[in-house]
Amino acid sequence: MPRARRVLVVGIDGVRLDTLARVPTPHLDTVADSGFLAPVTVAESTPTMSGPCWATIVTGVRVTKHAVWSNDFGGHRLGVFPDFTTRLARQDGRRTYVAAAWEPLVTVADGGPMFRRPTRLTHHAPAADTPGAWEEADETTVRDAVAVLTHEDPEASFVYLGAPDETAHHLGCGTAYEQSIASADRRLGRLLTALRERPTYGEEAWTVLVVTDHGHRDEGGHGGNSETERTAWLACAGPDITAGATPVRPVRHEDVAAQVYAALDRAPDSHWTLDGTAVPTLPQAVLLDMDGTLVETEPLWLEAVREVAAAHGHTLTDGEGAWVLGRSCADTAAHLAKLCPQTDDQVLEAALEETFLAAVEAGVEPRPGARALLDRLADGNIPAALVSASPRRVVDAVLKTLGAEAFRTTVADGETERSKPHPDPYLEAAARLRLPPAACLVVEDSPTGIAAAEAAGCRVAAVASGAPVHPAPGRRVLDLPALVAAWGDPQGPKPAARDDGRRDFRHTS
Repeated sequence: MPRARRVLVVGIDGVRLDTLARVPTPHLDTVADSGFLAPVTVAESTPTMSGPCWATIVTGVRVTKHAVWSNDFGGHRLGVFPDFTTRLARQDGRRTYVAAAWEPLVTVADGGPMFRRPTRLTHHAPAADTPGAWEEADETTVRDAVAVLTHEDPEASFVYLGAPDETAHHLGCGTAYEQSIASADRRLGRLLTALRERPTYGEEAWTVLVVTDHGHRDEGGHGGNSETERTAWLACAGPDITAGATPVRPVRHEDVAAQVYAALDRAPDSHWTLDGTAVPTLPQAVLLDMDGTLVETEPLWLEAVREVAAAHGHTLTDGEGAWVLGRSCADTAAHLAKLCPQTDDQVLEAALEETFLAAVEAGVEPRPGARALLDRLADGNIPAALVSASPRRVVDAVLKTLGAEAFRTTVADGETERSKPHPDPYLEAAARLRLPPAACLVVEDSPTGIAAAEAAGCRVAAVASGAPVHPAPGRRVLDLPALVAAWGDPQGPKPAARDDGRRDFRHTS
C-alpha cells in the first residue's frame, strides 16, 4: 500500500534570515538538512507586512489577485483565491486544520478571516499586545496543535507562531528577539515530534514546510523596502525532496501553496490561476541504473535469457521475462536452474554473461535523453554514479558508449555482497560519494532496481521501459528528457559558503 501523503506548514512570523545563522535552531536545521532552506525575496509589488505576505503564501497567488494590501484585510478577494486549507476542504473534501493566535487569520477581525473554511481550527488570541502574551498564545496554540496532529488525521495543516515578530516590534532585533526565535524552534520541535508519535506515522509520507513572511529592520520595524525587510525564507523537506537539495530557481512566497498541492499529489486546476509552482530541486548526487535506463539493453538482456533458456530446454514465458528485468546474471541463473533442472547454476550464469556481453559489444544505443542528462550533471558539477546489476565486463563495454568520464564511480554486479533488489549496490555507491543515501536521487527503470533504491533510502526518478512503474511518495515517474527539463539551466543557484559551520544557505538570486 502506498503511504498516505500529509502536509504540515509552520509559519513563523518575522524571522530574519541572517539571525538564523546566529541562533541555535536544531529543529529547523533538521527540516533544512532533510530537504532545503532557501531565501525568499518579497516581491516588489508586495508590502512587507504580515497580511499581504501570508496571503500570498497560503493562496499561491500574488497581491494583485488576493488583494490583501495591509494588515487590514478589507476589500480582499480571498473568496476567489482561497487559502490551501479551504480549497482542499471545500473542493476535495480533505481534512484540513489551522491553528493561529493572530485574529485576522481565523476571525472576522480587521476584515478576516484569511483562512476561510478549514475543516478544523483552533484559536487563542493573546491576552495583550506584548511579547510575553504572544509567547503564551503561541504556547497554547502549539499545545492544541500537538493534540490534533497526534490524535486526529488532518491531511494539510497550518500552524502560525507570532511571538518573534511581536518581540521585534517591541524590543528590536536583539537578544530578546533571538530568544523568541529559539523558543519558536522548540515549538517547531514539538510539532515534529507529534508527527512522529502518530500511531499511523509509519504508513504516512509527511512533507513539512517552515516559512516566514518578512524580515525586520534592526530596530524592529518592517513595511519598507530594505533588504532585511524584503528577505524571507522557506525550509522544506518531504518524500519527494532529497536531503541537502538545491532549488533550481529562486523560491517565491507563492510557491508554498503550490508545494502543498504537489506534496498531496494534487494537480492544481488551471482555473485557480496560481502564480506559484512546486520548487524544482537538484540533488547532491545522482545514481543511475544502466540497462533500460541509460542504454537500450533490456531487449538484449531479455533475448539473451530466452536464448540460454531455450538452449537448455525451456521456453521463457512473458511472466518469467518480466521477472528477470533488472536482475543479475547470478539471480537469473538461479531462477533458470529451477526451470532447467538438468543444468548447473554456474553453467547458466556463464552462458548468460557471455551471450549478453556479445550482444552489447555488437553495439548499444543511449536511450532518449541519456546524453543530455549526463551533460546536465557534468555542467552542474553534480556527481554521478553508475549502479548496475550487469557484470563488470558488460558495464565496461557500455562505458565505451556512454563515456567512463561521466561517472565518479561505477558499481557492477559482484562488487557488493548482494545485488538488486537488495539495497547494497546503492548503499555502496552513496558511500563512495561520501553522501547519505537520502541525499541521492536514483534514476531507475525496473521494479527490481526501484526496490533496491528505495530500500537504500534514496529518492527515485522512475523511467518506464520494459516494465510498468507507478508513482508513489519518494518516487516520480517521468522520462529522461522531462527530468533534464525540470532541472533547467546549469547556471542556476550554487551553494554559498557556510555562515557559521551549521547550515549551508543556498542563494537563489
